[in-house]
Amino acid sequence: MYFDTHTHLYSEEFNDDRSAMIERAINAGISRFYLPNVDSESIEGMLALEKQYPGVCFPMMGLHPCSVKEDYRTELDLVRLWLEKRPFCAIGEIGMDLYWDKTFVKEQEIAFREQIDLALQYQYPIIIHCRDAFNEIFEVLDSYQTIPKGIFHCFSGNQAQAEKILSYSNFMLGIGGVLTFKNSGLDKVIEHIDLKHLVLETDAPYLAPAPHRGKRNESSYLSLVAQKLADIKHCSLETISSITSQNAISIFEN
Repeated sequence: MYFDTHTHLYSEEFNDDRSAMIERAINAGISRFYLPNVDSESIEGMLALEKQYPGVCFPMMGLHPCSVKEDYRTELDLVRLWLEKRPFCAIGEIGMDLYWDKTFVKEQEIAFREQIDLALQYQYPIIIHCRDAFNEIFEVLDSYQTIPKGIFHCFSGNQAQAEKILSYSNFMLGIGGVLTFKNSGLDKVIEHIDLKHLVLETDAPYLAPAPHRGKRNESSYLSLVAQKLADIKHCSLETISSITSQNAISIFEN
């Protein structure tokens, strides 16, 4: 059994076949789905899935850096309100993204810091989104004496960046479809990273693994990521399943 530690099952890309897509994933051996929040518009669909699949779908609460705009204060207030109302499995996904737009870089940093503070307050792990922002995110994390445990979601960095992440206590690298991309170079990095530091994810509907690259991703494709990781590590799928699932439990369950 596998855990998809990062999947947007509530996304509109699944509106036509969501239930069938989730059943395909369950039939493919995925037993848990961890759902990162994006912003105020994703909460309703995310919580509906938790209700429909109790003990299978686990929601997070957070504000995605790409949703940090002029109204980010209102969005953060809503995050705080939901955290007061009920439990979540993590604060996520949070972080910084300087790939698409650098207009709100300062606001992204403020939102990131305030959500780390919330994670510390509630003793939740953090799920970090990092795109073209490793240095900025490291600078934020290095400014804390204590940081929550967590996952660098969709890790696609180099060896030095991986080692820097793993120098923080209780951090995992989230490994998804990029591992299967022919020229990503991630396979060469992961060769040198112990399985005890890795969790599996899809980021569905984004970043579909080969041979589905460029198409809609779905959680059932996690088995392709697991197979690639098993090939790199020269071990069985059972080993990949056991270790990565236990790693996810160590992050999400206090």
